[in-house]
Amino acid sequence: MSKDIMMGQFVPGDSFLHRMDTRFKLALAIWFIVAVFLGKTWLAYGALTAFVVLAIAASRLPVGLVFRSVKPLLFILVFTLGFNLFLVNEGEILWQWHFLRITQGGIRQAILMSVRLVMLVMGTSLLTLTTSPLDLTDGLESLMKPLKWVHFPAHELAMMMSIALRFIPTLMEEADRIMKAQMARGADFESGNLLRRAKAMVPLLVPLFVAAFRRAEDLAMAMEARCYQGGEGRTRMRQFHATWRDAVGCICMAALTCAMIFL
Repeated sequence: MSKDIMMGQFVPGDSFLHRMDTRFKLALAIWFIVAVFLGKTWLAYGALTAFVVLAIAASRLPVGLVFRSVKPLLFILVFTLGFNLFLVNEGEILWQWHFLRITQGGIRQAILMSVRLVMLVMGTSLLTLTTSPLDLTDGLESLMKPLKWVHFPAHELAMMMSIALRFIPTLMEEADRIMKAQMARGADFESGNLLRRAKAMVPLLVPLFVAAFRRAEDLAMAMEARCYQGGEGRTRMRQFHATWRDAVGCICMAALTCAMIFL
């Protein structure tokens, strides 16, 4: 189970994306999400796919590793595909059964929405795969630094987001161990109807929540023991500096945005 959850996992490397400034990567990730929703045609999504493939090549990560980030969203992907396939009634009717019908427009919309979702997940997952949780925290705090003038807790929010991302793989590994332990004791998580499966998850969820609260308490005690006082007056070992890689990333994202608009 834990191997299928790529969110929050960091893969060390020395690629183009790994060496980019974290602040620019965060800004470009938000820019990418906006650009994805600008596409409406096949050509636009072709440009989007080419951009994501180029980004994966620039990260030097295994393609299968990036594709694995889509696996936990297969249910949402299938739901999106069916929702648009049967509810969009545009163009020639290709198949009909009672009130259900499949049209040319429905097939087109279903494919485009599925491609949009896959590209969105794969593109944004490159952020966490190529950026360490510590750099994410510092980058988020740096971007939100102007909000401190209105007493916005930028450092605390960035720390909470970083800790949440960091502990997603840890909690999934814990859930995997608990599930295997319960199955060894005779628990069945796969057979029966939906209600029975939901009841079977109780022996999994209770110890998982207990373990999560225990980890949170241990982390809080460790931070207090080290006299952690927040971001005020803290120094950083690594300082962010914009380089030519960040300029190239901005140019590529601007080119993608123009392509999504004009295509």
